[in-house]
Amino acid sequence: MKKENIKAIIYAVAAALFYAVNVPCSKILLKNVQSAYMAGFLYVGAGVGVGIMYLFYCRSEKPEERLGKKDMPYTVGMVLLDVIAPILLMIGVSIGTAANASLLGNFEIVATTLIALFFFKEAVSKRLWMAIGFITLASIILSFGSGSAEFSLGSLFVIGATVCWGLENNCTRNISGKSTYQIVTVKGIFSGVGSLTVALFLGEEKPQFGYIAVTLFLGFVAYGLSIFAYIRAQKTLGAARTSAYYAIAPFLGVFLSFVLFKESLTLSYAAALVVMLLGTGIIIYDTLVYSHSHEHQHVLTHTHSGATHVHLITHIHVHNHLIQNDIHSHTHSICELEKCLCDH
Repeated sequence: MKKENIKAIIYAVAAALFYAVNVPCSKILLKNVQSAYMAGFLYVGAGVGVGIMYLFYCRSEKPEERLGKKDMPYTVGMVLLDVIAPILLMIGVSIGTAANASLLGNFEIVATTLIALFFFKEAVSKRLWMAIGFITLASIILSFGSGSAEFSLGSLFVIGATVCWGLENNCTRNISGKSTYQIVTVKGIFSGVGSLTVALFLGEEKPQFGYIAVTLFLGFVAYGLSIFAYIRAQKTLGAARTSAYYAIAPFLGVFLSFVLFKESLTLSYAAALVVMLLGTGIIIYDTLVYSHSHEHQHVLTHTHSGATHVHLITHIHVHNHLIQNDIHSHTHSICELEKCLCDH
């Protein structure tokens, strides 16, 4: 595995660790901070915190790393989706259980991967499709966890949030080559201000200063540092595979939820947990074992004599227009030559 891949994986896991504290800690704070205010201050904390870090780095930043006019559509999309998603999540957390909300967070992998596939043409392996199936099944089990045919309202809001974040992940992927500090600062401050505006429009009660301070700090850790590490990982791994490593965050959140809230472990929840673990395990296996996965093709130029020759035994190449022993050169994709043995 290449050094940059290992570094990217460390960033992705760090992003998951930072974000894992979000749902259980937010569940506690939601008793005193309403949903839109909560989402707003979380993002403002992220933007201001990383913005302060940016002050120490911006002098060494290259001009081409900064966001420009071409990045505006993805930047605006990123901000708007980050206004909607956390509000939906906070509503879902407030009316449902923290453990359910944490585990349902893995549906973001499904949303991110499908959007990356259909809209941004990222490659998806057979194993990743299998993992998506398991995660979707686990999400269905959680959403109908009461055993009735009635869909859980809290689960609906959480899944809505994950879909928004799935689309937002892909928007961010398209500007991930730019300054990570600048992206997180812009994302945090503008998304936060947007959510706070929604809170004022809804007439939510303004929280006390102490709770605001705690929420800002939680936002810096759970959103700011997490997003920063996530974007750094995306530069190398892509949107779909970064979200795969990020999948450990919900399980850490579940553990914290049981510790903090003593929530009971139902049979349906246990079944969903097993299915979700299976899906997540397949994803991690897919990325660790087949680390040569990539979104581009290597090009090989070679010279040979003769109209017919063989590449790596698996690829027979014929030029009908050439006479025997004629010498020429041409290019091939290495994946073509190996019959795509490098996994996508």
